[in-house]
Amino acid sequence: MSQETTSAPGEAGGTGRSAGPLDEVDRRILDELVRDGRLSIRTLAERVHVSRTNAYARVERLLRDGVVTGFRAQVAPEPAGLGTSAYIALTIEQNTWREVSAELAQVRYVEHVALLSGEHDVLALVRAPDNTTLRDVVLDRVQSIAGVLSTRSWLVFEEFDGAQSPWQ
Repeated sequence: MSQETTSAPGEAGGTGRSAGPLDEVDRRILDELVRDGRLSIRTLAERVHVSRTNAYARVERLLRDGVVTGFRAQVAPEPAGLGTSAYIALTIEQNTWREVSAELAQVRYVEHVALLSGEHDVLALVRAPDNTTLRDVVLDRVQSIAGVLSTRSWLVFEEFDGAQSPWQ
């Protein structure tokens, strides 16, 4: 299960069609894969109480339909040397999302980017080794992107994942 499918920054993912609704078995499969994407099909099938053939077919369908977009390791930022995290809100010129997102995708230490509605247009999660690097990312790299009008930063003091998977 080492397949990875990604869309280019700023592009909608998928093929333009919606996947069918998920049933209870699909949700249990997703819950198990979110917990451990390295599960074998055999173990997955045992945990969700279906045959290996059924589990394999369902995982293949979830991949094909774009519900599952890949499998990857989750890295703890601090032990990996990225001890400073911040959310950076950007206000951008109208109709520059594609260009700005393509540039943001090339900025080292930018982990996640989202297009928003509301007061700010873009929210980026930046994970850097230290405050000096964070400052350089925001002031030198992000603010120099054509189309970026302003930025606002919020340092992250602590973070955690929610206790409940939406697939349960």
